[in-house]
Amino acid sequence: MSPTIWFLTSNAGKLAEAGNHLSALGYEVKQLVVQEGVLYEPQAETLEEVAKSKISQARQHLPSNFSPSDMILVEDAGLFIDALDGFPGVYSSYVYSTIGNAGIIRLLNHLTTEDPVSSASLRSARFMAVAALWRDGEVMLGEGICPGHIATKSMDGQGFGFDPIFIPCDLDDNLNPLSPGNYGSHSTHGKTFGAVDSAVKQKFSHRSRALQNLFNQLPSA
Repeated sequence: MSPTIWFLTSNAGKLAEAGNHLSALGYEVKQLVVQEGVLYEPQAETLEEVAKSKISQARQHLPSNFSPSDMILVEDAGLFIDALDGFPGVYSSYVYSTIGNAGIIRLLNHLTTEDPVSSASLRSARFMAVAALWRDGEVMLGEGICPGHIATKSMDGQGFGFDPIFIPCDLDDNLNPLSPGNYGSHSTHGKTFGAVDSAVKQKFSHRSRALQNLFNQLPSA
């Protein structure tokens, strides 16, 4: 029987992404559902602090069928834009709910040139994710980073959050990110996360990298 990981999230996209990744590692992922309004979003300066706070809150709302060998997973991510000194960062969820993708694009309207490489550099950004796992009374952390830049227009599709405006850097044969303007073995060909399917996104995803980093610290399931 596969070890069970309860993932605290209300986002179907995040749940599916984690399930796809962790099932390949031999884990069963279930959604940890908590009544709306019960949990609070901590005001913290780092993603690690936010993730640890969410773990602490999640432990107060375990399901009746939670077994001693089960684990709790939480994840927090943010979009960090260089030209905006890392904004929105840890406040990404709030910023997305208030000004959305259109608001971010408006903030960067002045940072565009006719040269695509220069534009990408001016609009450079990165998605960062921290995954936290509670297991046997201990909290483990994994981090993932996906560098890229902000598109000049939204590209809708299967993505969620800021996915429709984020174009990741190409990757080399070993899935390592390349600098803007360099073409790699793996590319979205100028498309945002919102415009590619989940299988393509998973190769680049900060969330997948954070989960992989986290579960590299665990024995095989």
